[in-house]
Amino acid sequence: MTSIRPTAGRGIVAAGHPATCDAAATVLATGGNAFDAVVAAGFAAAVAEPTLTGLGGGGFLLAHRADGATTLYDFFVDTPGLGLPGGVSEPHFLPVTVHFGNAEQDFNVGLASVAVPGCLAGYLSVHERLGRLALDRVMAPAVRLAREGVPLNAQQAYLVRILQPILTLSDAGRELYTRCGRPVAEGERIFNPKLAEFLERLAGAPVGSGPRDFRAEDLASAIAADMAGGGGHLTAADLSAYRVIDREPLELAYRDHRLLTNPAPSFGGSLLAVSLALLEETGSPPAWGTAEHLIRLAEVMQETDAIRERGEIALRLRATGGTTHVSVSDADGNVAAMTTSNGEGSGYLVPGTGVMLNNMMGEDDLHPDGFHVSEAGVRVASMMCPSLLMRDGVVELALGSGGSKRIRTALAQVLSNVVDFGMDPRAAIEAPRLHWDGGCLQVEPGYPEPAVQALAQRLPVNVWDERNLYFGGVHAVAPGHQGVGDPRRGGSVARC
Repeated sequence: MTSIRPTAGRGIVAAGHPATCDAAATVLATGGNAFDAVVAAGFAAAVAEPTLTGLGGGGFLLAHRADGATTLYDFFVDTPGLGLPGGVSEPHFLPVTVHFGNAEQDFNVGLASVAVPGCLAGYLSVHERLGRLALDRVMAPAVRLAREGVPLNAQQAYLVRILQPILTLSDAGRELYTRCGRPVAEGERIFNPKLAEFLERLAGAPVGSGPRDFRAEDLASAIAADMAGGGGHLTAADLSAYRVIDREPLELAYRDHRLLTNPAPSFGGSLLAVSLALLEETGSPPAWGTAEHLIRLAEVMQETDAIRERGEIALRLRATGGTTHVSVSDADGNVAAMTTSNGEGSGYLVPGTGVMLNNMMGEDDLHPDGFHVSEAGVRVASMMCPSLLMRDGVVELALGSGGSKRIRTALAQVLSNVVDFGMDPRAAIEAPRLHWDGGCLQVEPGYPEPAVQALAQRLPVNVWDERNLYFGGVHAVAPGHQGVGDPRRGGSVARC
């Protein structure tokens, strides 16, 4: 591939919403570094992308400092229930069917679906350790968005509509997401004044006054009381025990590059590594878009699934549904790749905060051993894998994706497009994708028809009519060079 080398003096952001990008770019332009900016993006995304992420969810940040040090900050969710005597006799666990066009999927929401949240603790911890701007300046874009409102774009309006049974489970949710009894529509604004006030209180809390996240005594007490009185599992002990964990990234070679990604106990990075290793074993790749290329991709996806099924990667899958990603680089050489999720949301909003907590414990296909059987206090595993593609010690691409099980296949195809076929990041991300779902090969439009016909002779194939968020949303930055937001998931780019 053509080497991508950074150019000094350019900060770049790629994310899933223009308001998220603008928040990060504003912080960069006022003297913040990439880590200030990615935290600002996280807070802003909680307002602009509320169906995909939020302060009540969890995630991962892969942070590469200008001095060359790289750390994976794990602020994903924990299994709740510490100090809960004998379990909950009548858990608040509500099945909800969400209709995705011609398909539908069942989720479980309510108080018993909530895992111990990590995003807020993660953002504050990363800012404290790596940021250089004052917290109020980092939070300011999100405060403004929450107070002035964010117009719903087409994607968010669609998600608000199909997730209405969850978003409107409580009076507080109905106040946020409905107008005169109907879902907020495209072009209408979502206002969250309670979130604006909550963020201002956090930013104004004196340093050293104690935890400023959900571990704070007043918030923990309010949450615990609601849970205890309403059939939830989350306790004050869970909130108090929660910690952001620093991890060494998983590092692997791919052709003449190195990839840094999410390590155990999560499995997205390991499965991505398996896929890339299988691709590399074939030697030089066939021409892009040929029958040989597509068949090889399909075989790699099937073999990766088979390795997982055989237990060669001891997968305890806890993937997430609603997920988004942010990539940021600054002019000093700092790079951040952050993926976060709120699941589909539990329907429960923390009193006085405007924050809906996650439903990570409530998705039946993610809990094969049954609900509420995992040990309390255990960090939940995830398919999310924010990643850095490097060569000769230089970050050439920061990237990540939403999309649950499609995260690894989306990233593997984008990385192969860049490394194997010399595509620039935009072409690599906008190229069509495919995904083996276990019984059928899902194929986006855009591949040559003879290659698709050859695929169909070997495997069941479903060719889609259009690109779709089903195939992930890879938002990437080539530091000093280019940012690309995936159009499948409302991708946007900002520079400063």
